[in-house]
Amino acid sequence: MKTTLKIEGMSCEHCVQHVKEALEGIAGVASAKVRLKTNSAEVKHDETASLAMMEQAVEQAGYKVVA
Repeated sequence: MKTTLKIEGMSCEHCVQHVKEALEGIAGVASAKVRLKTNSAEVKHDETASLAMMEQAVEQAGYKVVA
């Protein structure tokens, strides 16, 4: 599965790395491509990784998932 998240609050490559590590730390997530230019993350995952889990990981990292 693939999910794209819009992320608010990233301002540098350190932010990108922080979000990437948070998302890839979720069980069931295979990879996360985080882009500062588009303020987004493309997450490849299986059915065990829910959208709620991804949102929570991003928020715990200090950023916000927006609609």
